[in-house]
Amino acid sequence: MNAKFFKATILASAVMLAACSSTPTTTNMLDQARNEFVAANSNPAVSSYAPLEFKQASDALDAANAAAARRESLAQIDQLAYLAKQKIATAQQVASQKAAEADIANSGRQRDQLRLQARTAEADRAKMDADRAKMEAERAKMDAQSAQAQANDATRAAQNAEAQTREAQARAAQLEAQMADLQAKKTERGMIITIGDVLFATNQATLTADGVNNVRKLADVLNQNPNRTVLVEGFTDSTGTSAHNQELSERRAGSVASALTGMGIGRERVAMRGYGETYPVAGNVSAGDKQLNRRVEIVLSNEGVAIPPRR
Repeated sequence: MNAKFFKATILASAVMLAACSSTPTTTNMLDQARNEFVAANSNPAVSSYAPLEFKQASDALDAANAAAARRESLAQIDQLAYLAKQKIATAQQVASQKAAEADIANSGRQRDQLRLQARTAEADRAKMDADRAKMEAERAKMDAQSAQAQANDATRAAQNAEAQTREAQARAAQLEAQMADLQAKKTERGMIITIGDVLFATNQATLTADGVNNVRKLADVLNQNPNRTVLVEGFTDSTGTSAHNQELSERRAGSVASALTGMGIGRERVAMRGYGETYPVAGNVSAGDKQLNRRVEIVLSNEGVAIPPRR
C-alpha cells in the first residue's frame, strides 16, 4: 500500500463532500484531522512501517468526512474526527518507533533520537488522553444538565397533574352537593332528576315557579360542567287517549328543554323525548300512583359520555 492510494482516498472523500453540498459541514477538529492525515501521508516512513495503521486512519477519516457530508451533529463529527486523529497519531507513532528501531543499531545518535521521539509520542498520548478526558467531562456535564431539565419537567408535570386532580375532585364534590339538592338519583345512564306533576300547571305543559327554580339549578350545573349533556324525557299516566298522552308528554319535555336553552344552555347539549303513558313507575289505579307517573325525567350524562338509550 503506497502514498498514491491514500492520496486517491483523500480525493474521493473531497469529491463526495462536494457532491453532497456546496458548503459541507466541517469543524476545527475535522480540519485538524485532515491536515494531520496529509502530513502523515507525506511521511515516507508511514507507508513503509505503518501501512495497516495508516489504512485504519484513512478509514476513520473517511467516516468523519461522510458524517460531515450527511450534516450530522457537530458532536458526532467531532467524535469521529477525534478517532481519526488518534489513529493517524498511532500510525505516525508506529512508523516512528519502527524506523527508529531499524536505525538504532547504526548509531548512538539515532538511539538518542528514538528516545526523544518516544518521549514526544508519550507526551502526545498524554495530551490526547487529557483532551479525551476533557471531552468526556464536558459530555458528562451536558448529560447532567439534560437529566436536571428532565427532572424539572417531570416535577412540573406532577404538580400540574396534582392540581388537575384537586380541581376535578372539587368539581365532583360540588356536583354531588348540587345533585343532592335536586334529589337526583344515580343510574347507569347518568344522574336522573325528576320533575313531578306538581311542578306543572294542571294538565298543561307550563312550568310552575318551583319548576322553573329546579330547572335553573340544573342550568347552573350544566354551565359548570361543559362536558355533560341532558336528555329530557316526558311521561304521563294512562288517563285519556294515547295520542293525547303522547302529545302532553312531548310538550312537557319540550317546555323543560326550552327553559334550559333559554337559560343559556346550548341547544346541542339538550335533547328531549316524549313517551306518553309508557314506562310507568307505579300502577295507574290510585290517584297517588297516577300522579307519580305524570313526570319529566332529566338525565344528566356522565362526564364526556353520551347518554345511552332507555331500555
